[in-house]
Amino acid sequence: MKDLTVTLDDRPGSLADMGEALGKAGINIEGMCAVTSDGRGIIHLLVEDAAAARTALEGAGIKVEGESEPLVSEFQADQVDRPGAMGQMARAMGDAGVNIQVVYLATKNRAVAVTSDNAKARQALGI
Repeated sequence: MKDLTVTLDDRPGSLADMGEALGKAGINIEGMCAVTSDGRGIIHLLVEDAAAARTALEGAGIKVEGESEPLVSEFQADQVDRPGAMGQMARAMGDAGVNIQVVYLATKNRAVAVTSDNAKARQALGI
């Protein structure tokens, strides 16, 4: 799995353009985080085939800004679906000296994090 950073114009239809480009190429979006700021959308996409996704997006005129190796973890509902769970996980990583750059939820009850050190993050979380 890879996390792609994509930028879009902050306008009606731009997210649809991205989704259609990936869909036409047979690329499933496994997870996504999207925010807008200063007239642009910043999107993080979790995909299995980064090269194919990049080709599809760039072919549609959509800029791929970056690619990261994310930490993707499956959790049982009782591990994360409770008050304080996110704070506990973030504290464990912070205490281990790991910087969390991006975090979002994905399909199949998975958490996705782009960190400064995935090995240390895994160790801190016990995964």
